[in-house]
Amino acid sequence: MKAVKNIIVGFIVSFVGSLPLGYLNIIGVEVLSKLGINSLVSYLLGVIVVEAVVVYFTVIFSNQLAENKKLMKSIDFFAVFFLLLIAFAFYTYSNQTTQEHNFLEDYIQYSPFLIGMVLCGLNFLQIPFWMGWNLYLMNAKYITLSKKLKFHYILGTLLGTFSGMLSVIVLLDSLSQKILDYSKIIIPIVIPLFFIGLACFQARKVYKKYLKKTIR
Repeated sequence: MKAVKNIIVGFIVSFVGSLPLGYLNIIGVEVLSKLGINSLVSYLLGVIVVEAVVVYFTVIFSNQLAENKKLMKSIDFFAVFFLLLIAFAFYTYSNQTTQEHNFLEDYIQYSPFLIGMVLCGLNFLQIPFWMGWNLYLMNAKYITLSKKLKFHYILGTLLGTFSGMLSVIVLLDSLSQKILDYSKIIIPIVIPLFFIGLACFQARKVYKKYLKKTIR
């Protein structure tokens, strides 16, 4: 049961995290439109190979941090600000547009798989993203990362990233510009509000766990 829960939670987190219109998705649209679906799949596989390494090492480090009980109390408080930061990051990141074209020209001579690996490797923001999420999910007991269970969580994150990016890229490639403009309004609102809601839930939990007794 814990293994299934790890897969589902990892899938949801990475699926939502792949939705904003970042450069990985923008280049993915160009790969699909110019090279076809097979090249897009190869590109996405390159992305998740690098992500697998990143998630694995952030999970290992998060496990070590979780053993420090005093530190976990600080992380409880930090999680509120982390979720608000993620909401802000998604809001600003999702407002990026595709006004600039031909992103793929700089990389077209390489294989799509290699392009995906290189561009994902240059995305350094994914390290604090996964560190924050891993610690939050562990501390909230949404996931269990002991022994082999961490690999179920990693599997879920990879499936979520692949499915999320594939869905967004295919959708963006097929939608008309008018509907695309509409989606650029919805995504920066709905996703940040989701994380703001999580931040409020976390703040309430921190208040009940640490502050309520102190105030009384």
